[in-house]
Amino acid sequence: MAPRQKPVNAPAPPPLTIWAVSDGRAGIEAQAVGLADAVARQRNAQVVVKRISWTGQTGRLPWWLNLLPRRWLRGNDFAPPWPDIMISAGRATLPLSIRMRRWTGGKTFVVQIQDPRTPLHFFDLVAPPNHDRVKGDNVVSITGSPHRLSPERLKADYAAFAAQIDPLPHPRVAVLVGGKSKAFDLSQERAAAIANSLVLPLEQEGGSLLMTFSRRTPQKARDLLAARLADLPGIIWDGEGANPYFAFLEAADFILVTEDSANMATEAASTGKPVFIVQMDGQSLKFRLLHDELEAKGAARPWGGAFHGWTYEPLRETDRLAGEILQRMDARADAP
Repeated sequence: MAPRQKPVNAPAPPPLTIWAVSDGRAGIEAQAVGLADAVARQRNAQVVVKRISWTGQTGRLPWWLNLLPRRWLRGNDFAPPWPDIMISAGRATLPLSIRMRRWTGGKTFVVQIQDPRTPLHFFDLVAPPNHDRVKGDNVVSITGSPHRLSPERLKADYAAFAAQIDPLPHPRVAVLVGGKSKAFDLSQERAAAIANSLVLPLEQEGGSLLMTFSRRTPQKARDLLAARLADLPGIIWDGEGANPYFAFLEAADFILVTEDSANMATEAASTGKPVFIVQMDGQSLKFRLLHDELEAKGAARPWGGAFHGWTYEPLRETDRLAGEILQRMDARADAP
């Protein structure tokens, strides 16, 4: 018997619906949205961003005590029609993501970013960083964290700031400054040391500075860095107007990243440009493992006060993870 022929003019399948769910914090949301966008680059899809919050003290409860999570959500947009894929990031999403497969009869493919610290069988796929050292059949670990960086995003954002950046001399040095976290801090003394380490090499090279701060950067450290580096050619973003973060990454010849952010380090390493890790106050085993991993891949080196170039294969971990999601979702759909 001859094989059945597919209709020549078969209609295209409808686009997937992907929910990117977080509590809205910038670094957490960027991971969920970045991964959802990466899936949408590989398969026709519509990405819907969901920012969730809880009434009263409900958000402080362990996931297993929040028995009726949809009742305690603020707003009412977490409801059917359910998505094809739910990508969640952060502890606040767990009461929802661990129940999504039950609510949808297994039709929604549930992805949890980071180590959920819950039984892994609640999810179709768990995507922690390698340095969390989580293992399981449904675990796909990656270097660093998912992010929103893509060549297209870099070029588009650069175009918006080209008039300010194009006149600046090379080498252009992007400095991405984080701030206070559980493991790290940025004191005025440390900020002064960072500023001093930048002035001489930039003056010697005749280059320019492209500096951004995060929401976590202490104001006193921010003010000190801006004052100490104000005489150098370049741009120090003051937090007003559009954020030039991606434009700076595209424009940079070298990138310096403070050691407190997995997001910034991973995004920087996705450019293929030399990345230097800048020391802060504090320490963390997990972040040391991440930086060791980036060094082993040839992407990053400790900042020692001098610029030097090298080449490496840019990280494409977000796209790899997106491909794994689609492959596993398709395999599940094809299973008898």
